[in-house]
Formats: sequence, structure tokens, C-alpha cells
Amino acid sequence: MSKLDDIHFGGEVKKFFNLPVFGRSRKTDPTTSHEAAEQLSSASNHFQMIQQALVEHGDMGKDEIAFWTNLDSNAVARRLPELQKLGIVTLTGKTVLSNSGRKEREWTVKRNS
Repeated sequence: MSKLDDIHFGGEVKKFFNLPVFGRSRKTDPTTSHEAAEQLSSASNHFQMIQQALVEHGDMGKDEIAFWTNLDSNAVARRLPELQKLGIVTLTGKTVLSNSGRKEREWTVKRNS
């Protein structure tokens, strides 16, 4: 998990699991570095929102998750595989209809056996 966290999330997974996180930019860094570091914090928020929506509303596809979280469906689509790699969500093996009427995969919170 730490390699995935350090490379892809810049420490945000550690924050999600309430572990200590060091700052992603220094005071002397340019403004763009600070802006990029702020965007990383949105990943952790998205993780929590998606997980909570699945817990509260049950199994669903990315478009329905986007509806309940008020996130863009593209943002949800990016976060679901990341959450899957972390063992937080998993596919149900079923499909549901998307907003456009196409089939999309259904997701659920992974339950520990």
C-alpha cells in the first residue's frame, strides 16, 4: 500500500486511514506546487464520499454513485479502481444501466470475511 500511496496519491491514503502525512509542498515552492498539493487532498475526500455512498445506499454503478456524492461521474470512475486496489471496494459481477442507458459495472464495499 505504501508504494501505491506514495506514487499515486501523494500520501492521501495515509490520511484516509488516519495515519500521519507530511506536507506535499514546501513554503518556498511556487504557487503551482501548492495548488497541485491541494488537489491531492480531494482524492481522500472522494474516497470517503464514495465509500459512504455505497454503505448508505447499497451496491451501484458509477453514475448512481456520482448522483449520491455530487461528484462528476468521471471523478468517480477514476477513484473506483484506486479504491479497488486498496481493497475498499470490489465489483459485484453485475451490471446496471448508466445515465446514457449503457451497461456499467456495479460496485460494492468490500466486506471482510
